[in-house]
Amino acid sequence: MRHRKSGRQLGRNTHHRRALFRSLVTSLLEHERIETTEAKAKEVRILADRIITLGKRGDLHARRRALAYVRTREVVGKVFSDLAGRFAERPGGYTRLIKTRRRIGDAARMVVIELVARAAPPKDSAGAESSKKGSKAPAAAPAQDTASVKA
Repeated sequence: MRHRKSGRQLGRNTHHRRALFRSLVTSLLEHERIETTEAKAKEVRILADRIITLGKRGDLHARRRALAYVRTREVVGKVFSDLAGRFAERPGGYTRLIKTRRRIGDAARMVVIELVARAAPPKDSAGAESSKKGSKAPAAAPAQDTASVKA
């Protein structure tokens, strides 16, 4: 019986499951948005929230605890500098799950897990506007006369 045992086993042994969760948390914090199965995402959400909370604490012990779990120093630096500031006023719930599709091979429910206060993706000024309106791309700037411009 599994009474009072928390967490999903996901058909893996302990070491494999821990490595899987560490990789998923690192990827989520690095890219701020990943797609995975619903069961994995629900477990990763708990762990990612804990790491962001450590980032909000900001002391040396919290940084060392985060470094023990997250795989890269760059991601831990991002958590303590960027994400901690973004979520400073938020008391919890730093991630959201968006159900997307069923995976073709085994019909597993797929979800996108992302940070709630995601940084805006860089916009391509010509491509973003033309795709929204369905119009042609803006005309190119007039060509300069090379004879009049000499270096």
